[in-house]
Amino acid sequence: MISSISPSWALKRQVAQKKLEIFNSGYSNHGASGTKKSLAGWNFRGGGPDEDIVDNADVLRQRSRDLYMGGATLATGALKTSRTNVVGTGLKLFPIVDYEYLGLSEEEEKQLKRTIEREFALWADSTDSDACRQHNFYELQQLAFLSQLMSGDCFALLPMKKRKQSVYDLRVRLLEADRCCNPPILNGKNIRGGVEVNEDAEVVAYHFLNRHPLSFYTPGAPLPPPKWNRVLAYGDKTGRKNVIHLMDAERPEQRRGVPILAPVIEALKQLGRYTEAELMAAVVSGMFTVFVKSDSPENPVGSGLSQEETLPGLDNNLQMGNGAIVGLAPGEDISTANPGRPNTAFDGFVTAILRQVGAALEIPYELLVKSFTSSYSASRAALLEAWKMFRMRRIWFAADFCQPVYEEWFAEAVAKGRIYAPGFFDDPLIRKAYTRAEWIGPSSGQLDPLKEAQAAKMRVEEGFSTRSRETAEITGGDFEMNVQQRIREEKMRREGGLLDGLPTGGGETKYVVLDPQQD
Repeated sequence: MISSISPSWALKRQVAQKKLEIFNSGYSNHGASGTKKSLAGWNFRGGGPDEDIVDNADVLRQRSRDLYMGGATLATGALKTSRTNVVGTGLKLFPIVDYEYLGLSEEEEKQLKRTIEREFALWADSTDSDACRQHNFYELQQLAFLSQLMSGDCFALLPMKKRKQSVYDLRVRLLEADRCCNPPILNGKNIRGGVEVNEDAEVVAYHFLNRHPLSFYTPGAPLPPPKWNRVLAYGDKTGRKNVIHLMDAERPEQRRGVPILAPVIEALKQLGRYTEAELMAAVVSGMFTVFVKSDSPENPVGSGLSQEETLPGLDNNLQMGNGAIVGLAPGEDISTANPGRPNTAFDGFVTAILRQVGAALEIPYELLVKSFTSSYSASRAALLEAWKMFRMRRIWFAADFCQPVYEEWFAEAVAKGRIYAPGFFDDPLIRKAYTRAEWIGPSSGQLDPLKEAQAAKMRVEEGFSTRSRETAEITGGDFEMNVQQRIREEKMRREGGLLDGLPTGGGETKYVVLDPQQD
């Protein structure tokens, strides 16, 4: 009725009703508001994981690598700090065989662990573990982890390749993230970013290019024509894991990873530009640059100087010497350039930006710039907060990379008779009991070793921890091996006359038996 009499009033009425539907409904008054001036210009439209991540992955990877290679020194430090603390010289294998379930005695379990460690070292310590024959297994760990941080994800293939004088055939082939990409013809398959999934969003295959897509020159030979290889995620007949995909997922049904620097790329780039500008301004200020003002531009100053007195490659730029006196022609004057550098506010401003960058990367500012100028409590709190992230990433990396590779190696060792493991291929539970393991990495270090040692001793005495775990946490060592080595050392000292006895407070001599097999 209103629209037939006054269409304009009817339109206003409809608009008012729509506004009432939006207003007074929770988040529409706050973060989801479309009318507040502070939020009106916010470009927030996004898409699914494929649109937001896969479609932008190439740009994010290349910008992240550029920052690492010199675009921002802080980016290099952030990635290497994470790599050094999470992986360091490599995560070491510590077998934990479920001997009770397997029906083994403690002595049999001990011998089996030593055999596993010995055989695994034969493979892992050699460059034969690398398909490219350049790195051993521990060096491959740091390379894979650093590549994952820098590019967002990293791929590892597990081919079997025979080599002379190599007992084991398992090889680890690392591939950079760019190699996994879409083939030109999809044939109706659901492929995004080189990752093929089925209707249940299960990853079924990966598509790898036979060369790096950014390569444009091969010394001594032309680049091969592009060819994509489809690699099944798991073998059809054996169910064997063919591809290890390292990435940190941040959204469900996500196929490709995001570089760790992605949220702070803009901040790091702008900070790098600002630092370069400040540095150049300080250099200019130190060189005492002057500008010559002349009334006769057709005869510029310096036109009559020799080539040695001018800067090479630059026109009308004079080279000033120490204590030099330069005569000026009539009508010429000079004005000095005083940029006012170094800037006294530079350090405070950069520190504020770095604190925000550190918060995004989960690396405290003190550790990010390696500056521990606060109190012991504050520095320790910063290290503890950082180590929450380092331990989390170490657990993930061990579960996603080290453990799958170890299980593949173990299967080959059993198949070749190098390790005796009855029932290994018959029951998945038996297989799990044999391949249980912990991966020990570098310790967090101590600001005050005495306090840390006393705290570790108290945790053991109160039952909050074990000597094995504290040994691994503090020094990265093996408690059982330490005890055996101590027994040998003390026995050697006693036999050498360096430890005849220990005097007690009463003047008597108390002999300490360190070897339980001796009286």
